[in-house]
Order: sequence, then C-alpha cells, then structure tokens
Amino acid sequence: INPFQLAQIRDMGDIPFTRMFEVEATHNEIEAFAAMLVGADVLPFAIGGDHSISLPLLRAIAKDGPVAMIHVDAHVDTTDSFQGSKFNHGAPFRRAVEEELIDPAKTIQIGIRGSAEYLWEFSKASGMTVVHAEDIERLGIDEIVRIAPAVVGDGPTYLSFDIDGLDPAFAPGTGTPEIGGLSTREALAILHGLKGLNLVGGDVMEVAPQYDPSTNSAQVGAQMLFEILSLMVFSPRLQGAA
Repeated sequence: INPFQLAQIRDMGDIPFTRMFEVEATHNEIEAFAAMLVGADVLPFAIGGDHSISLPLLRAIAKDGPVAMIHVDAHVDTTDSFQGSKFNHGAPFRRAVEEELIDPAKTIQIGIRGSAEYLWEFSKASGMTVVHAEDIERLGIDEIVRIAPAVVGDGPTYLSFDIDGLDPAFAPGTGTPEIGGLSTREALAILHGLKGLNLVGGDVMEVAPQYDPSTNSAQVGAQMLFEILSLMVFSPRLQGAA
C-alpha cells in the first residue's frame, strides 16, 4: 500500500531538548511532545534513539490505562538500575510495568537472546510472554504470528521494534548487536502478520548508522519504519472503529 494515500501522515521533526544532558529531563520533554500529539488525536510513531525513550512515549499514550505491547528485540529491556540510573535503555519496560503503562499479561517480547537468564526474570515473573530467538525457528513464523495477536488481544497496543532484534548480518549498525537474530525476511513476515491490530503508537529504536559504513542498517531501519507505518494505517483506532 501507499500509506500516504490512506492516512494523514506528517513528519513532526525532532523533539526539541532544553536539558539534553539530563535523562529524566529529556524524558519529560519527550512525554510532553508526545502528549501534545495524542491530545490532537494523532497516533505517535517515533524514531530513536536508545530504547529508554519508549518509556516517555508510553507515558503519553497510556494516560487512560495500561496498553498491550509487541516488542521485537534481542533484549527484554526489563532490567533495573545501571550506573546510577533506573531510566537506562535496558530498563524502560520494567519501569513501564511499575508505572502501569503496559499490561505485562498482554505483552509479548520476540527475538530475545544474548543475555544471561537472570536478566529476563522480571519479564517472566510479571507475566510477559517471552519468545526466544531459537523458539522462532522451532515454532515457525506462522505460529509466532498466531501467538502475538492472541497475547495482545484487540485492545490498544504499542509496537516497539529494536533494530538489534535483527541479526547483525542484516543490521550491524546498533549499539548492542547480538548474533542469532531475525532475518529481515522473518521480521517482515512477523510484521505483516500483525495487520489489523489496534495499534495506538510505536517506535523503531537503536539504529546507529555510524557503526555501519555499508549503510545497510539505515536502509533496513527505514524499511521497518515503512512497514510499521503501513500497519498503523489499518489500526482500528485510526479507522475510527475502536
């Protein structure tokens, strides 16, 4: 499809920061900017940036209660404080559960690998569905596509796509690459299988083109942006059916 023919889509530019060296201050400014969009009945779709910025986006989107989430990543991002900050890029979804922004029972994390098992404890203990990278080959894409909508249901859903969910053979330009990840073809098949979900926001995070002189990571990131943007066009929320 051409999403620009089916929806009003605008690039709102970069979120302006006035205190860019203070993590919590930048998060507040991200939340305020996203809240402005949500207040205007706009579905925000963000490009990052490290994964910590999903938290303020969720704060703006989940004002009326926790949302479901589909999270594609190599890492669960539900660890805790690191080097004195509990708002680091490895902890946004732990904070989101604690702040009741996402419903862990309606959250699925896909492509997880590369970390010690103890780093996944919060995801499992809180009730999230964790699909390890090796499970994808064992279960097959069709089964993953069946499981994900069943977990999130038909309620408002946030889609967060970390580029390191892909194998670094396809997207090496990221800060924490992990071998054994999704191929671009597998990622596209999973995304295409999510058509019709009630998406209320999303993001593509952790693309770092400076780490990839081939430019492949930027191209892959742009394609994932387009695919998720196209998914959002079919969201019942955008269609006015929710």
